[in-house]
Amino acid sequence: MAETKSRRPCNWNIVGGGGQHDSLHFVLVHGASHGGWCWYKIRTLLQTSGHKVTCFDLKGSGIDPSDPNTIFTFQHYNEPLTTFISSLPPNQKVVLVGHSAGGLSLTDVIHKFPEKIHVAVYVAANMLKNGFSTNEDRKDGEPDTSEYGDVSEFIHGLGPDQPPTSVIVKPNFQRIIFYNTSPTKDSTLASMLLRPAPVRAFQGARFVDGPGYDTVRRVYIKTLQDHVIMQEQQDAMIRRWPPSQVFVSDTDHSPFFSNPDLLFALLLEAAGASSRET
Repeated sequence: MAETKSRRPCNWNIVGGGGQHDSLHFVLVHGASHGGWCWYKIRTLLQTSGHKVTCFDLKGSGIDPSDPNTIFTFQHYNEPLTTFISSLPPNQKVVLVGHSAGGLSLTDVIHKFPEKIHVAVYVAANMLKNGFSTNEDRKDGEPDTSEYGDVSEFIHGLGPDQPPTSVIVKPNFQRIIFYNTSPTKDSTLASMLLRPAPVRAFQGARFVDGPGYDTVRRVYIKTLQDHVIMQEQQDAMIRRWPPSQVFVSDTDHSPFFSNPDLLFALLLEAAGASSRET
């Protein structure tokens, strides 16, 4: 497993014809509280380079009208992605990219539709082979923001005497947690768009090994200034379920804001490396 340090973005377009790689279809999956909107810079870069891009709003996220306090299972939350992947024509594969809790969405699809995935790229993401199935999974994959104090606001949609149904990072902590090296204009926009995340759906995210799941090539992009998933957590997930390749980016938890050019280059490299080796 190779580990590649962050570097200046490459000037590499993957296009059809002339013996080069064909245009690819990137499917970009957001993390908790975010939506398809968070990929706007990456989507622009990929489309300008000739690639097809699909960005999802999972249930209760982005502009999806669902109330996150009514989403109790991960299957319900991830339904927009699983429905889309299952409907892809035969022999059509996508480059699947997941950020943060979006890694759970990727793993769900890897177990269900491995034949539909060209490569799965985990960006500062949960990469747990069977989800939150054990205490070790929770230790490695659940965000550790304890050093910043009480950063979360829990919403009890079923009543104050019931466990919380959704959660969101409090406004005064959002920049330092998610976007500590990102432009202020992006963190300001994000603060206007973040929504509570369906906490019960994430807590119940567990996956059973599906046939062929281990044939899917996976790439992990580590983020060195991450305040959500600590370095030791990222390293533990990489060690326990080793991907084909690891890239290292000296950014915060949200490289689609803090260094989109680098993330764009790494996504192309991850997809291109897979093309050369298959």
